[in-house]
Amino acid sequence: MKAIQLQTKFELLRSNKAFELFVIAVILFSALLVGAKTYDMPSTVNRITNILDWLISAFFLVEIAIRFLGEKNKLHFFKSFWNCFDTLIVLVSLMPLENSDTALIARLVRVFRVLRMISIIPELRLLLISLVKALPQLGYVMLLMFIIFYIYAAIGSTLFEEINPVLWGDITISLLTLFRVMTFEDWTDVMYETMEVYPLSWLFYLSFIFFTAFAFLNMVIGIVVNVMEEENAKAYREAHQDEPTIEDIAAHLHRLEHKIDNISNKR
Repeated sequence: MKAIQLQTKFELLRSNKAFELFVIAVILFSALLVGAKTYDMPSTVNRITNILDWLISAFFLVEIAIRFLGEKNKLHFFKSFWNCFDTLIVLVSLMPLENSDTALIARLVRVFRVLRMISIIPELRLLLISLVKALPQLGYVMLLMFIIFYIYAAIGSTLFEEINPVLWGDITISLLTLFRVMTFEDWTDVMYETMEVYPLSWLFYLSFIFFTAFAFLNMVIGIVVNVMEEENAKAYREAHQDEPTIEDIAAHLHRLEHKIDNISNKR
């Protein structure tokens, strides 16, 4: 009985909004602490930051324990990817920072503690899930984009190699140059250089920009937005699955009308 009461208290604590906000604040402070360590600081300040780092690691360990103890079915806790991810980050964060061959790994893992914001904030979690689920559809768009890149790189290398072999020497260098054009990084300098020899070469650049920077970018945005809308709708249905739908209300009203008609006929 006491174990059930304790589990209920832990469950209420982990779902408490103030506790969640405090965890987010600690994660943000942890991120600032990691950034502060990149500066040259006096030895006293370094010792203080190391102590704070260990305190943060201890807090995250306690927070994971609270979430685990607050789970009714302990096995279900590790069925969640986010719980496993948080547990792994926290456990690796317990690695010693100084005087160890694994010190560099420990510092890098502490940087990834910022990613725990995703598991804490549902909106960020939904965004990441949407991006992951959009990857299969984005793969075909990326494949088509690579085909366009390859065709234009072959054309550019063939036509412009003698003009500037540094930018168009072979197809791999041409791919990098086209990526520069697509991201609008001083692309006009590249275009004007080839226009001195081929005045109509602006058609090459403008058509490439249209296909990649405009058309394909909008396709990527459209796919991601569509998946996000589907995930939002799914999350809304799961959150309101116990609430009656319009069809349920209509059916209930129809049954009431039928009962009223029966009572009226008996009279």
